[in-house]
Amino acid sequence: MLILVVTLLRLLIPLLIFRYFSIGFIASFFLDAVDLDIIQFFGGRIFPSYQFWDKTLDTYYLSIAMLFSLSWKNELARQSSVILFFYRVIGVVLFVVTGYRALLFFFPNLFEFFFIFYLLYLHFFKTDPIYSLKNLMIILVILLIPKLVQEYILHFAQLHFWEWFSFLKLFPH
Repeated sequence: MLILVVTLLRLLIPLLIFRYFSIGFIASFFLDAVDLDIIQFFGGRIFPSYQFWDKTLDTYYLSIAMLFSLSWKNELARQSSVILFFYRVIGVVLFVVTGYRALLFFFPNLFEFFFIFYLLYLHFFKTDPIYSLKNLMIILVILLIPKLVQEYILHFAQLHFWEWFSFLKLFPH
């Protein structure tokens, strides 16, 4: 029953992206990060098909975000969004077929960070952050650095969301 409730939340919350993009996307992102912790907190266990379930629901919410990005006026941002989305999908498919988690590190979900960065930048600064290919590459490299840290924590260290904080304390100040 608990898995059904979490599944329904992960199916319904992303629909908010169409109306309230930042709330819908951030809530979907957060729920993705803590879904397993919620299940375990309420006595549930990791089930054998968890990774397939999780990646399917991730792809669902990211698909909604990608569809939303097709409405962006900036062609370079729109094309980048689609490319980043499908790059991650390739990694997810390879992971599902092989079960090799490290693939997700090499196919990072940069789409997630790019999507929220782009829309929040537009919202707060009232100007488009992407005005050239060079500028786009700089933005993507800056976004890629924390994303690779996150992918490492998730797929190599295999820590739950709440364990990230203790992991990050291992780095010198």
